[in-house]
Amino acid sequence: MRAMRTLAALACSLVLRGVEASESRFSFQTPQTLIAQDISDLHTWIMVIIIVIFVAVFGVMFYAVFRHRKSLGHKARPFHENTTVEVLWTVIPALILAVMAWPAAKVVLAQKDSRGAAITIKATGYQWFWGYDYVDYGFGYKSKLATPRKQIDNAQDKNPNYLLEVDEPLVVPVGQKVRILTTSNDVIHSWAMPAFGVKQDAIPGFIRDTWFKAEREGTFRGQCSELCGQDHGFMPVVVKVVSAAQFKDYVSQKQAQAKAMADDPNKIWAMADLVARGQKVYEANCQACHQANGMGSGPFPALVNSKIATGPVQGHLGIVLHGKSAMPAWQGLSDTEIAAVITYERNHFNHVGDILQPKDVKLARK
Repeated sequence: MRAMRTLAALACSLVLRGVEASESRFSFQTPQTLIAQDISDLHTWIMVIIIVIFVAVFGVMFYAVFRHRKSLGHKARPFHENTTVEVLWTVIPALILAVMAWPAAKVVLAQKDSRGAAITIKATGYQWFWGYDYVDYGFGYKSKLATPRKQIDNAQDKNPNYLLEVDEPLVVPVGQKVRILTTSNDVIHSWAMPAFGVKQDAIPGFIRDTWFKAEREGTFRGQCSELCGQDHGFMPVVVKVVSAAQFKDYVSQKQAQAKAMADDPNKIWAMADLVARGQKVYEANCQACHQANGMGSGPFPALVNSKIATGPVQGHLGIVLHGKSAMPAWQGLSDTEIAAVITYERNHFNHVGDILQPKDVKLARK
């Protein structure tokens, strides 16, 4: 029994030491929110209970086998039920589960309590990047992988934040409760930030919510944690936590940029200008599936000599707006962006010679 107690104490010490070394690959990221700290503490508490049960059960079992083996002269004895033992092995596990369930329920309920948030941000999953809309401030943007393709293809040394870097991170103020509304444009994604204790699925047609309140400034990294397609591994989540003053300046800057970049859907564009704009839209949103040369890949068909890209322009527009099979709907793009990318696909890859204006896209949305 003394050996069993020593082994249990050693096991608990190892668990606690592993949790303290939170940057190791064997434990969680260092908690940056109270919820994340609660999750880490709960994990430690449950692991201690599990190890104590393991040592007690298997210790008694191995002791019984060793002390009552046949070589010591013991003989097997037949026995039937024992009401006391049966009651004990039902009641004791039930009590243990109750002890484990109470703190777990408190943490889960706290994770779901998004009331009283100072800021609300809508996070939309796309194949394969995130779109953020600051609901309270009237602006939004796409946050896409910034790791160079050469690093992914092993043609260049990898950065320390390989596949965990984006062109535009989510910026939030320190010490304020941020509510995240998750949804998806195509398939199921999952917005996950381990250091904040947050993981919320983004499901097409549904709005789910979660929240966090970062306790210190810095840049924190996560990933989409749902298998959402061929570029699932290239869909990072990066949150930059700044001071209240810095966040105020950031909001003012983004609002000014959004106002300056707003396109007039009634403007009549020249083909050359639409094709140039469409190339940028295509490279940012379509190239991953249809390839830079428009020849397609896997379930994503080629655009070169495509019946869609060479047929009636309204059919082409319908596919982009509403999607088909593996092709998601691209309702999140502006009227000008959709008009530009369709004009680019029809005239860069196929030389059809027609043009789609933003006002036609606006009319087709109705």
